[in-house]
Amino acid sequence: MMKLSPFVVCLGLLSSAVFCSSVLSAEPIFLAAPTLPAPPVAPGYATDIHESVTSIDVSVNDFFGRKVTGKVVITQFKPDGDGPFPILILNHGRSATNRAEPPRFRYTQQARYFVQRGFAVFEPTRIGYGEMGTDPDPEDSGACNRKNYAPMAEAASTEILAVLDYARQQKFVDASRLVIVGQSVGGYSTVATTAKNPPGLMAAINFAGGSGGDPAGHPGEPCEGYKLEKMYATFGETSKAPMLWIYTENDQYFSPRYSQAWHAAFVKAGGKADYKLLPPFAKDGHSLFASGMKIWQPLVSEFLDANGFRH
Repeated sequence: MMKLSPFVVCLGLLSSAVFCSSVLSAEPIFLAAPTLPAPPVAPGYATDIHESVTSIDVSVNDFFGRKVTGKVVITQFKPDGDGPFPILILNHGRSATNRAEPPRFRYTQQARYFVQRGFAVFEPTRIGYGEMGTDPDPEDSGACNRKNYAPMAEAASTEILAVLDYARQQKFVDASRLVIVGQSVGGYSTVATTAKNPPGLMAAINFAGGSGGDPAGHPGEPCEGYKLEKMYATFGETSKAPMLWIYTENDQYFSPRYSQAWHAAFVKAGGKADYKLLPPFAKDGHSLFASGMKIWQPLVSEFLDANGFRH
């Protein structure tokens, strides 16, 4: 009888890295398979930043107030060594056409930048996205002329805080030092989470945050953008951590007149945020976080240095 590690059993029997993580946390399994070849270690993973995947169950309420329970898949990255490393939660946006893609969010190059600055990065693929299922969708905010942006903010921030609770349990993190980062709907969700002032939050970054955008149907004009202005004002009333907001002049989801109004409402209500409107980037500045790293890295590095994360 040959004793196999849970890791070998996992990769030998399952094709999904997400389910693989749940097996890894189970008790050892014994199989009579002495000729089983050793599988490769985490194929396709970014081994230089110790990429791994797990999942947690989270319950939220959707647009109609119905309880939705689903799996939040967490892609993790960390520096070499045992830490403790500050925590960074990285939040993804929302596709206007296909929420099943990508199967899980990774943002590997962006995560590598943060890992190189010493962070342990936790990147959730939220309920309603990726290979774990897109139905139901707790971040549905209703039809374009009848938007309600509050339920999606509550659902997303609830999931982000659940991921934070998971992150705090890891032995290699410093739970007293936290940064939250997000792009597009993930940026909007980051601001919503910042407003809840989770313990240890020292700074947050919003890349092109918002919702209701449609570059094909109404470029630059989000659905009922004035309702988002009210949401940002609400977030500003309770937010305490300093924030950096980065937008571009040619964002095809949220034109500057909206992002500027949202920032003004947030700050007027009491929030702390430095707003940066950058020149046009490519054909759609909304892609800056994904494709313009050389442009935003100096701004982010300066912000992190000024808020207790000097590299």
